[in-house]
Amino acid sequence: MTAPAYDFFRTRVLRTHRLCDGLVRVVLGGPGLEAVVSGGRDQRLKLFLPQDGQHEPVLPDVLDADWYARWRALDPGVRGIMRTYTVRDVRREPCEVDIDFALHGDLGPASRWATRAAPGDLLTLLAPVVPDNGGVDFQPPEGTDWVLLCADETAVPAVAAILEWLPAGTVVKAWISVGAPGDRIELPTKCEAEVSWLARPGSLADAVAAAALPAGAGYAWLAGEAALVRDVRRHLVGARAFPRSAVTFTGYWRRGTSEDALLPAT
Repeated sequence: MTAPAYDFFRTRVLRTHRLCDGLVRVVLGGPGLEAVVSGGRDQRLKLFLPQDGQHEPVLPDVLDADWYARWRALDPGVRGIMRTYTVRDVRREPCEVDIDFALHGDLGPASRWATRAAPGDLLTLLAPVVPDNGGVDFQPPEGTDWVLLCADETAVPAVAAILEWLPAGTVVKAWISVGAPGDRIELPTKCEAEVSWLARPGSLADAVAAAALPAGAGYAWLAGEAALVRDVRRHLVGARAFPRSAVTFTGYWRRGTSEDALLPAT
């Protein structure tokens, strides 16, 4: 029998740190976190938030291979709120996990929770316990000469982790769409990276279309709002003739739709 790639962890907030106007880092601790690993880059996990007024998220009594069906069977107004986030960092001694939250007021439960998060607050993680866990989408193929990154503020944590992970000398062109200049952060890297921040209503697709891109085999990673990602991808595989296999694209969210509405059936 194959060992599971993910496991559940009951965690508490240790501290928070505001990275910029629209991004807050929540540092988590708890029993068993020494088992959490990360493949780096855009490594994802699931987190379960409490409903308003709850002390901690409500989950099924048994968290085995059939947990999802049991979770879906719970009252949607009571069960823990599931969201997908990037693992920003995993540390040992002490064992801590960092998750960076894009803030947009009370428009969603995760933003609302992160805005108010304080030491001692509880949430549950479904986190990777093996490095090769299927939760990393950034996979440049062999022979890649340079990397293109396009994202909005929800994907900034993944962009930051990718830039840290890439080896020194990697040529990177990056465009990041944010709501305001105060949403920018430092992005340390050993790469030869050119990062352009674009304050809306500017268009990422237009910015990329107007740019001179490096020669050679490029690999594009696109993440953020679904329509934004779609428009950039269409330009790359159309006018730029990128092979479809050289473009990884993920809609982190869809305007007017919550993650709950996109849940697959049991």
